[in-house]
Amino acid sequence: MTDSLIEAIHSAQRGERRPLVMGIVNVTPDSFSDGGRFDRPDRALAHALRLVEEGVDILDVGGESTRPGAEPVGVDEELERVIPVIERIRGRVDVPISIDTVKPEVMRRAVAAGATMINDVLGLRAEGAMAAAAELQVPVCIMHMQGEPRTMQKEPRYIDVVEDIRSFFGERLQACREAGVDDSLLVLDPGFGFGKTLEHNLQLLARFDHLRGLGRPLLAGISRKSMLGALTGKSDPGQRVAASVAAAVLAAGRGAAIVRLHDVDETVDALKIFAAVEHDHRG
Repeated sequence: MTDSLIEAIHSAQRGERRPLVMGIVNVTPDSFSDGGRFDRPDRALAHALRLVEEGVDILDVGGESTRPGAEPVGVDEELERVIPVIERIRGRVDVPISIDTVKPEVMRRAVAAGATMINDVLGLRAEGAMAAAAELQVPVCIMHMQGEPRTMQKEPRYIDVVEDIRSFFGERLQACREAGVDDSLLVLDPGFGFGKTLEHNLQLLARFDHLRGLGRPLLAGISRKSMLGALTGKSDPGQRVAASVAAAVLAAGRGAAIVRLHDVDETVDALKIFAAVEHDHRG
């Protein structure tokens, strides 16, 4: 399954197919949009199966919230949250599963349980994470974040947000090569909302395609985020579905190979329209 996932990601990067849709399965009590809704294995499984019916390409299972101000979760607690969910999903469907974690112990256990991708908001900077990625040899999404979840929104500053992120990714790509993580396994996520103001986020989306020069597939995760609430006046994340779909399509048009989101059904439909025009009928 790992080889087929890599090929699907690269096919989307080359523009041969629509971007892959990564559906969020938060097994947490405190995530910003759906914390507590799917924090039991049976609820999380039902949610994952619904996303599969809606056309999801990858299921991203996470057991630790990364919302602004979030507190860390211990290894044992995170494992107790995510491993039963991954095992149940893998027992029912063959859709690729990503593990959203920064901890090497969770990465290893999750892959052993059936996950075929790692989504790391710290970009493999936690102690032992790079070694785990080199050992596991599955696709890895490296995200940019200024600071850490507890502090990242306290006056984030950049000289040029896009160029600063490009520089960060250049350093991380080199570190991965030196550690033995093959370039073909790497996906880059600039981290909308992670240590960035509204203006930073808007610049990043407008110039998202500037990151394509790094040569790696790009992931955009903008779903229901506060930047959309600020622009629309919708304080409730659940009311930001239309804005989230619009942002996903904008990211797709600027080169995103993967879009990570909550609202799979609506976004899959929107991306079908996008693909029909961009891939089949553009002169």
